[in-house]
Amino acid sequence: MVGCGCEVCASKDPRDNRTRSSIYVSTPECAWVIDTGPEFRVQCLREKIDRLDAVVYTHSHTDHIMGFDDLRPFCANGRELPVYASADTMADLQRVFSFAFSELRLIPGYVKPSPHLIDGPFELGGTRLTPLPLKHGRAQVNGYLFECQGRKLAAYLSDCKEVPEAVIERIGGVEALIIDALRYAEHPTHLSVSEALAVAARVKPGATWLTHICHDLGHARTEAELPAGTRIAFDGLKLEFR
Repeated sequence: MVGCGCEVCASKDPRDNRTRSSIYVSTPECAWVIDTGPEFRVQCLREKIDRLDAVVYTHSHTDHIMGFDDLRPFCANGRELPVYASADTMADLQRVFSFAFSELRLIPGYVKPSPHLIDGPFELGGTRLTPLPLKHGRAQVNGYLFECQGRKLAAYLSDCKEVPEAVIERIGGVEALIIDALRYAEHPTHLSVSEALAVAARVKPGATWLTHICHDLGHARTEAELPAGTRIAFDGLKLEFR
């Protein structure tokens, strides 16, 4: 955190050096990113990402969209990049980044988004993405379930204060649950660690990864206190599903 000298902000553990929450998914058929936060460019350079076939958004808060313009390299030679979002999120993207969505597009090299409104499950390559409606304070956001060949591979719930029963039933038994767990203390728009663990206990995933965490949670100290099968996600973490 800017201007903070707390134990976590001053930590030399690289896992305590966190950029904004996002995930990149790569399969033989397709590669996509969920959200483009302010550090999207830095994340792409760090992970040497040179392939992107689509972008999917959870919601339009600034910490999830402000790297949008750094999608330019993936639109080389006039290529259009599919962008998936709910109607409300798409409207915000079109307002904030009107230069990219304009039909005129007078300047070569700009981002060239191809808008796709999410109104139900959709497929990217051989992966089925099911939007999961979640409450994030006053905002309605999307989590996502990823399925392939009948397997519930992962559920990504990055920003939420509560997880409805219908969502818990839909993702039950998922192989990896990646879930918001901002801090120990309660927060009006995010799950706390205890609230996230309570959701995980009902979902019964193969493994749980806590994400979207703030500087209240030191990686090593917090992870040592978590139950078996639950860990803290960190920048550069890679999960493989074979």
